[in-house]
Amino acid sequence: MVRKCARNTDIAHAHSGHAHNIALRATLGTKTIRVVTRHVAFAPRHPLIHRLKYTRTCHGIIAVSDAVRDVLVNAGIPASHIQVIHTGIELPPAPMRRALHRPLTVAHMGAFTKEKGQDIAIAAARLLPQIRFLMAGEGPLLPGLRESATANVEFLGFVSDKAQFFSEVDLFLMPSRSEAWGLAALEAMAYGIPVIASDIQGLADIIEPGRSGWLIPPGNAAALAHTIASADPMKFAAAARLRAEQFSVETMARETEQFYAGLLGV
Repeated sequence: MVRKCARNTDIAHAHSGHAHNIALRATLGTKTIRVVTRHVAFAPRHPLIHRLKYTRTCHGIIAVSDAVRDVLVNAGIPASHIQVIHTGIELPPAPMRRALHRPLTVAHMGAFTKEKGQDIAIAAARLLPQIRFLMAGEGPLLPGLRESATANVEFLGFVSDKAQFFSEVDLFLMPSRSEAWGLAALEAMAYGIPVIASDIQGLADIIEPGRSGWLIPPGNAAALAHTIASADPMKFAAAARLRAEQFSVETMARETEQFYAGLLGV
């Protein structure tokens, strides 16, 4: 994205490494200020190259969470170069309070990769045969997890109608091993669905334990099953929605504009 700003200066804002490389080539020799957003929280394989890339080829970095910022700082990028701006969501109409489904229905949505922890949810489902589990998404681990799942687990594939999907859900699960920013958790909370999530950066920044959801030790299927069995979703529904409202796209846009203004010195 390139945006015309004050002082006859453009801002080129890239949201991926590939886009950043394109923006760099297109803007060399110009007055353009280059900004990149970092969406992942894994440590770089080549810290020196990473450090050079983010300090010499762009003027500012937006990290989508504290977890992402910490990875960048640990790679040697000055904290003064980085601004944390959480990725926002489009808020649906405020959900109406409703009764729980029978059987109780819990769900997860995400790419089927190791860091997302769907295997933990599958293991918890074995301990809770009376609970209905919905697993939405695609990815390389899906075939193996489908084979190992019990009868109370349903695999939905890619879901395009999120409103319909969330209308069937009482609790949302994020048993991740690593998470830059729990966008799927926020989307569930926007529909008034409290979240059970791993107690890791990127999720602990969102979930308010004992209010809008629950945090459990990562990788612990027994703790996940126990929390599902003892949870009262209706008690936390309103607070989950209120928490999600703090991370709207409007807030994200306003904070991004402020970051641009700082880079421009206005």
